[in-house]
Amino acid sequence: MFVLVGAGSAVGAGALLNPNSASLLLIGAFANGLGLAMAVSATLGISGGVLNPAVAVGLWVGRKLPGKEVIPYVIAELIGAIGAGLALVSLFPSGWGAVSEWGSPTLSGVLTYGQGIGIEALLTFVLVMAIYGTAVDPRAPHIGGLGIGLAVLADVLVAGNLTGAAMNPARAYGPMIAGGFYPGYWYIYLVGPVIGAVVAGLVYRYLLESKS
Repeated sequence: MFVLVGAGSAVGAGALLNPNSASLLLIGAFANGLGLAMAVSATLGISGGVLNPAVAVGLWVGRKLPGKEVIPYVIAELIGAIGAGLALVSLFPSGWGAVSEWGSPTLSGVLTYGQGIGIEALLTFVLVMAIYGTAVDPRAPHIGGLGIGLAVLADVLVAGNLTGAAMNPARAYGPMIAGGFYPGYWYIYLVGPVIGAVVAGLVYRYLLESKS
């Protein structure tokens, strides 16, 4: 659900708007934020609403997800993301995908690959801290996926025009694989999010949760 809405918004809006349009950034931010809020809320009671390989690693580091469940979660998330990408490729006009790379995140030409990794790590740190603070911590307010979706919305507004603000390897690679878009910087959407998620998991485990 999340990748279909998030990537689908980029495909649909990208075909109609200038790639540098502020409106396109706003559409992407709200679609990804609201889409994730919806998907997390819908799956919280089933699987914990993880939906993100980096988040799965961050939860494992924080001892909130058993190690034996990390790989099955990652596989399921990638399959779902690729399925969403294939749905877009199959059903949307082919010319639209050429404009938006089927909703894949793209790296701005003003950044180095190292800067891209750093930005994705920072954005994912914010996201995973929101997940811990609004959904995982037993002291958290019971607001479903709203806080998590708002974190994504804010992150996309900050750096959506720089790295695409994926924060999620599945969100990045699903549309890439489905659309046959393989940029040389593909690995920043794995390395950056995993680093950010691991740091967030360690911070919450050792600095915040231990204070409860």
